[in-house]
Amino acid sequence: MKVKPYGDTLNDGKIQVSFTLPVERSQKGIAAAKEIAKQMGLLDPVVVHAEAIGDGFSFYILYGSLIHSVDYDKIQVEEITQKALSRKEIETLIAKEFDRGIVFIGASTGTDAHTVGIDAIMNMKGYAGHYGLERYNGIEAFNLGSQVLNEEFVKMAIDKKADVLLISQTVTQKDVHLKNLVELVELLEAEGLRDKIILIAGGARITHELAKELGYDAGFGPGNFAEDVATFAINELIERKQ
Repeated sequence: MKVKPYGDTLNDGKIQVSFTLPVERSQKGIAAAKEIAKQMGLLDPVVVHAEAIGDGFSFYILYGSLIHSVDYDKIQVEEITQKALSRKEIETLIAKEFDRGIVFIGASTGTDAHTVGIDAIMNMKGYAGHYGLERYNGIEAFNLGSQVLNEEFVKMAIDKKADVLLISQTVTQKDVHLKNLVELVELLEAEGLRDKIILIAGGARITHELAKELGYDAGFGPGNFAEDVATFAINELIERKQ
């Protein structure tokens, strides 16, 4: 099944794109933006917004109709398919399968100073009515906050005998998040810990497929909550016991 973006009518290909150019805001800059949009595959692109954003830089928003389509039936992705359990169901499962608390340690590592994502998963109040792991019976949750060096994170994992490590990454300039995620895997391998813990990455640009490619057990992007993460982690721990 061939599909295109949808705007006014099915498969009309209507899309909005925005980008910055290293040129002054001018009629020539607008023409350059339209030409770039055409080379991206947009028919009749229209610049609906253009503004200067500093000396020698300008920002553009364009509408157009995309000429490209994709065969939806041929798209294959690696994703987590298990249905998330409720907090009570997770607590019951932990009590049934384990005779101790399950230790989760989370942080925004490296230079990342953002805590919204890790707080939504870890903190007791959670996010959007979904309580965080600190509220779960049977889970010991340690939220280390932001800008935690990978070496410190690994040390805490050893000290607390962690079962699950949660890493949140928001800063993505020059792929610094990818380098940081890979570095953590390498440190855990050097300590002989990688196969002994559940390693999970999360963030606005993290997918399950990407996380697996980087050496993680799972990846969770936007729209996931504590119960999604806990369901995967607990089921994975149970499977590894068998």
